[in-house]
Amino acid sequence: MQITYHVGEHDGGYAYRLRDVWSETFPDHDSALRAARSAAERQHLEGQDAEISYQLADGRWQTEHADGGDRPETEVVDDVAEAAQKQV
Repeated sequence: MQITYHVGEHDGGYAYRLRDVWSETFPDHDSALRAARSAAERQHLEGQDAEISYQLADGRWQTEHADGGDRPETEVVDDVAEAAQKQV
């Protein structure tokens, strides 16, 4: 499985998102980028099996089983930097 974190402007600051779900807002781009990279790295840590719950974009809650040894491939995309390059 491949998951991609995107860093972008959000709620008057910067944040990272996975699909349609945004992280907390950070005051600057570099802080959001560091947090996204940290989240991506933590995805590679093997852990224990667990039941996890998270909120979907439409407000409903989803619960699923997470296999502690089933780790995804991760990527961080800096949407802010990509947008700046397109303007040049």
